[in-house]
Amino acid sequence: MANDRLENQRFEKQKNKITRRSNRKGIVIIQIIVLLVALIWILPLYIIVNYSFKTKKKLYLESPLPLPKGFNLTNYQTAFEKLNLSTTFVNTALYTIISVIILALLCGAAAWAIARRKSKFFKFAYIYFIVGILIPAQALFLPIYIVGYKTGLVNTRIGVILMFIATNISFGVFLMTSFMSTVPVELEEAARIDGCSVYRTYFSIVMPLLRPAMATLIIMQSFQIWNDYLMSSLYVSTNKLKTMTVAIQSLFSQQTSDYSTAFAAIVLSVLPIMILFICLQKNFIKGITMGAVKG
Repeated sequence: MANDRLENQRFEKQKNKITRRSNRKGIVIIQIIVLLVALIWILPLYIIVNYSFKTKKKLYLESPLPLPKGFNLTNYQTAFEKLNLSTTFVNTALYTIISVIILALLCGAAAWAIARRKSKFFKFAYIYFIVGILIPAQALFLPIYIVGYKTGLVNTRIGVILMFIATNISFGVFLMTSFMSTVPVELEEAARIDGCSVYRTYFSIVMPLLRPAMATLIIMQSFQIWNDYLMSSLYVSTNKLKTMTVAIQSLFSQQTSDYSTAFAAIVLSVLPIMILFICLQKNFIKGITMGAVKG
């Protein structure tokens, strides 16, 4: 019996060693794959930043991988002047900030009502927003433009902001509704017992608990609106209302293309969104893991 026990223990030890080795090999393989995928994603960004400091001559003659001998800021100055970034940057920031703030308020309130009310009206409203996600944005170009043209909202800042809100509210409501299942109802019931109104319950109790979902919504919608080209070009034709993406597209034509200036402009356009993501990344990850997975 003692010999059998010793043999069993040795067998279990060998089995555990083999399992650990296989697990380590699997982890190493996964890390290598993740590293390769990261390099594939980082390489285009590296080329864009690298080329933004090179002259047009070096852009066509040199390889995209070596770093420039000196950091030439001429491309950034040209981009600032050629694209009128003092106007286009302000327009893009204005459209994005106002649209995202209104979307966060509307989507949060709508998701709270849909998640807490079980009537047929709110169930139909939730399905209505889900259907809005399934419709391709390209299919909405003509009806959106017709509505904007007849109401006089084309080539106006209010029209652009309302267009962004209308085209992004469906996804926002879906995201916030999925997160509302993590908010305990007991807190709202206790607030009502203490005499809180509906508005105070939402703004004082519910909204603070929705911060991770709000951060997720703000980042995702900011990416979408800041980098949007199709909708912006559809609603805007005057130079004083153009966004950065529409202005950058003007550098490319059938005859000539100013790639060096375009690369510098792309770097400038990416910086604000990168800073926003760095500031809200903790809440963004928490919102994705708690809300999107659970919903």
